[in-house]
Amino acid sequence: MKKYWHVINIGLQNNLAYRFNYLTRTLFSFIPLFAMVSLWRTIYAHNPGAGDKSGFTEAGMIFYYLLVAVVDVLTAVNEDDWQIAADIREGNISQFLLKPVDYLWYRLCLFFSGRIAFVAMASVPLAVFIFCFRQYVLPPASLAATFAFPVSLVLTALLQFFISYAMAMLAFWLLEISTFIFILFAFEYLASGHLFPLDVLPPLLKQILFLTPFPYQLYFPISIYLGRVAGSEMWRGLAIQFIWVLAAYIFARFMWRRGVKKYSAFGG
Repeated sequence: MKKYWHVINIGLQNNLAYRFNYLTRTLFSFIPLFAMVSLWRTIYAHNPGAGDKSGFTEAGMIFYYLLVAVVDVLTAVNEDDWQIAADIREGNISQFLLKPVDYLWYRLCLFFSGRIAFVAMASVPLAVFIFCFRQYVLPPASLAATFAFPVSLVLTALLQFFISYAMAMLAFWLLEISTFIFILFAFEYLASGHLFPLDVLPPLLKQILFLTPFPYQLYFPISIYLGRVAGSEMWRGLAIQFIWVLAAYIFARFMWRRGVKKYSAFGG
């Protein structure tokens, strides 16, 4: 365990070396959020009954996007899949086949160290962003939501990481996997509730999406905070989210084992 704490420490030092890059990325990430907030304000201004279908008032919709920003900062996978694919392509994983270090846990430690560094750099601009819309900020819907929300956030981060890790394993078979990463990102962006709340979709389509892991990558933890899922439905959702995390972990392990059998490195 000590070696993985060392990996986290090294990861923090490396990530903090690029703190200006994190700050810039955070600032630019708020641009589409401002655009979406402005768009929904316009929709509600010209159509007062717009919230009847989704169940969101104008204030509720704006607060939803504030939560999107928070969840994104805390859980999103940024460049981990690209770095994993580069390690495979360039033969850097050879050392992990010879040393008592599990590559998945090594990358998971780097992922969490990257999140810690990113949150440290993004906290000030994120606080300013939330302050600008402070009149829309609400506390968690209930005491149960207060405790369940951070648990769901951890599961969300793990689910995003394991899916990205499994996708990066395609580098064992393919020289360039950027197309697959972009396709996955597009599905996640639409089906996770990042672009719009899933409540605006037809009920049947929403139910179908909940048969996939994507809503549990963003929409579900936000729904817990807002109280849109509560009671037994919330606990059932947390159990399903945990099952998806476990399934993604098993799939990531499977892809690694199959990939290593395919892997070959020369020289060095």
